Amino acid sequence: MLLKDMLEKLDYVVVNGSADIEVNNLVMDSRKAEKGDVFVCITGAVKDSHEFAADVIEKGAAALIVEKDIKCSENITLVKVKSTRYALACMSAAYFGYPAEKLKTIGITGTKGKTTAAYMIHSVLESVGIKTGLIGTIETIIEDIKIPSENTTPESFLVQKYFAQMVEKGCEAVVMEVSSQGLMLDRVAGFVFDYGVFTNLSPDHIAPGEHKDFEDYLSCKAKLFKNCRHGIFNIDDEHVDRMIDGCVCDVETYGVGAENHADLQAQHIHLFTKPGLLGVSYNLSGKLEMKVEINVPGEFSVYNSLAAIAVCRHFTENKEKMEKALLNIRVKGRVEILPVSPKFTLMIDYAHNAMSLESLLTNLRKYKPHRIVTLFGCGGNRDKHRRYEMGEVSSRFSDLSVITSDNPRNEQPMAIIEDILTGVKHADGAYVMIPDRKQAIKYVIEHGEDGDIIVLAGKGHENYQIIQGVKYHMDERELVEEVKAELGLA
Repeated sequence: MLLKDMLEKLDYVVVNGSADIEVNNLVMDSRKAEKGDVFVCITGAVKDSHEFAADVIEKGAAALIVEKDIKCSENITLVKVKSTRYALACMSAAYFGYPAEKLKTIGITGTKGKTTAAYMIHSVLESVGIKTGLIGTIETIIEDIKIPSENTTPESFLVQKYFAQMVEKGCEAVVMEVSSQGLMLDRVAGFVFDYGVFTNLSPDHIAPGEHKDFEDYLSCKAKLFKNCRHGIFNIDDEHVDRMIDGCVCDVETYGVGAENHADLQAQHIHLFTKPGLLGVSYNLSGKLEMKVEINVPGEFSVYNSLAAIAVCRHFTENKEKMEKALLNIRVKGRVEILPVSPKFTLMIDYAHNAMSLESLLTNLRKYKPHRIVTLFGCGGNRDKHRRYEMGEVSSRFSDLSVITSDNPRNEQPMAIIEDILTGVKHADGAYVMIPDRKQAIKYVIEHGEDGDIIVLAGKGHENYQIIQGVKYHMDERELVEEVKAELGLA
């Protein structure tokens, strides 16, 4: 491919050599650079690949894309741009033949609900015969191929690569979670989304290396709606006006009740219970009228399904298939209910900070359970204040907290548990401490009472535990099955 064709949507300056040259591969990892490649120098949080320019030149790279001044030999093309991250996104799109133009692209952003809404959209579109890819926190799905994720939103090169593979497999659409980091780092630059969805916003990812403050976090989220054709917004969120302000897309809204005059309204919400199961139903009115029932608990499930319906109604008018797809939705690690006993309900959820745990437990309390039993731990090598907060929230909103191990990493599990207990003791909930996670799970199942809701919080979709820097396989679903067999419940 000619380098100038890869750069066609960028403003750039050729500092050395010529852009009218053929290049082989587009790379951003200096270890993978080979003769004839074009290497994009990225300034990262840990490493600056401008420092490896000499190594790449020695390997025979044909061209370098830079945002800083570097020394180079006369026989290499050096191209300077304002942002190499943005350049990588645009060049990746060109390199793979602009695959987003051959797909209907759906991006979902917000603090909570991205994963569940994405799976709901994927499920509904697939159910009506629209072959759809998915990119998100848990995995990337390309037909029957599932690729575990490292980031909610992959690097732009991978995004475009996945898009190209989806096109090759005959996909007509793709739904993806778009994180604030993904927007801040231009991972979804280089194309325009057909649909952008805003779920909600609350303080999160405010930390060194992420976002300096809430304003920065909000501004990054809002970037999606300056890069999409049709925006779909949760009108009930307190920050929705800020998200809509300055957007360049058409605006559509969804919400609960008729007060906000949303385009899609959920009314007559009913929380229901079945043996070992919790769910929610409502009547949808506005631009589409239908009865919705979901076997996933909580008011947040109403909002997630509204977001999914708001998107999918632009693809299909088959309400019956939409209803069936939503009823049967299951998302790994997101209020994922496991069949254990008709006496109580046991679920796995990714809630791994105080905010998400409080939201989950307050929603579950509305089902009027006999008890809420919350099993959780906290990660090692992380801010201790998160442990205090998690402990206090669990103690305040649960009837029983079972403190165990999560990913201790390089810390001692008991040291983490002691920090959690500091927070637990700030409230008045009962608690027990069982460091071994399988034994903790066995305890809550063995001692489950009629009408209990048991929450295994923190791990969610993860299938590993990190101890002293080593990643061990550990899937809570498997542990539950092992415990059921040991207790004669299988």
